Amino acid sequence: MATATATKTATRKAPAPVQRGETMPVFKWEGTDKRGKKMHGEVRAKNVNLAKADLRKQGINPSKVAERKAGLFAKRGKITAQDIATFSRQIATMMASGVPMVQAFDLIASGTKNAALANMLNAIKSDIEGGSSLHEAIGRHPLYFDELYRNLVKAGESAGVLDTVLDTVASYKENIEALKGKIKKALFYPAAVIAVAIIVSAVLLIFVVPQFKTVFASFGADLPAFTLLVLGMSEFVVGYWWAILLIAMGAGYAFVEAYRRSNAMQHLIARILLKLPVIGGILHASAVARFARTLALTFKSGVPLVEALETVAGATGNIIYSQAVLKMKEDVAVGYSLAISMRQVNLFPTMVEQMTSIGEEAGALDTMLFKVAEFYEREVNNAVDTLTSLLEPFIIVIIGSMVGSLVIAMYLPIFKLGAVV
Repeated sequence: MATATATKTATRKAPAPVQRGETMPVFKWEGTDKRGKKMHGEVRAKNVNLAKADLRKQGINPSKVAERKAGLFAKRGKITAQDIATFSRQIATMMASGVPMVQAFDLIASGTKNAALANMLNAIKSDIEGGSSLHEAIGRHPLYFDELYRNLVKAGESAGVLDTVLDTVASYKENIEALKGKIKKALFYPAAVIAVAIIVSAVLLIFVVPQFKTVFASFGADLPAFTLLVLGMSEFVVGYWWAILLIAMGAGYAFVEAYRRSNAMQHLIARILLKLPVIGGILHASAVARFARTLALTFKSGVPLVEALETVAGATGNIIYSQAVLKMKEDVAVGYSLAISMRQVNLFPTMVEQMTSIGEEAGALDTMLFKVAEFYEREVNNAVDTLTSLLEPFIIVIIGSMVGSLVIAMYLPIFKLGAVV
């Protein structure tokens, strides 16, 4: 049976703007086309009458139109950075192919399964239909379209090369999200190892060690100091597990709040992470790659260097690098070259300074910065793979040592008793 989905909305002289928090309902429909062939599908519309009108405009005679009810535990969905990256690629491809902007938004909104994303795209489409430019429309959604994204779209509209800029932005978002994924993988792996080790130890202390305690009580002999230590730990964990859990949760919450509210705390944590073996190198390379790619993109799009540096500062993903870039912006504003301002903050590798200097002298700064970004993105990929290889034996040693220590502590009295016998 053929399946069709209506995507076009009725044309109105004064379109009512879609409310920012309102999700258009989805209607399931059944009907026949002009040849009498049965069809069915889904359509987004404000109400059932508009849904029927949309279907008739497409030559479909609807026999049944009913709103699709969400399940009890159905999720409305949320918009992720990856969703924005995918949308950027879709809109760039459609506009480069000659699809009108409003129709492109309509097609993308109707094709996504994320209700929140579809709602936002429909709102942007309605604003554009009402006379807003694209950068003004996406500016009403700053949570998902940051200042850099909006400035680049504005520059593309002013220069009449919006489709080219959108294609560049799409590539940028895809590269940045891939880089973020690598960094999350590098940081998640050690955290997962620590969490697994703690969980395994807690299970042994709560459920396994107490079983041995009853056996040891029947020995009537002195237990080794190591065994007594483990038994004491087990008694404490069993008796006060709730306090341990509350303290851990409270400490975690306090740390997150302190980090969120205090720039000094963010600066301290960032500096500690940058000094860690392997992980610090990954974070350094990541910040340089994001700085280079973002600055190259903004500069290539025609944004003045001083203004570009201010935008780039928030895109490095590291507060130390952000502050350094803002200091560089001040130096460039008073006449220093970008390469010299880089050298003053004493944070960027010598190779980056030299390539920046060459790019400035040759009038090809954006090209050189793109090359820098590609080099350091490869460095991040290689470093993450190296970290994974190093951690695999480390995981075995850590978990094996913790579990082995508990096992030895429990069997020491048995070995001692056997020696006496």
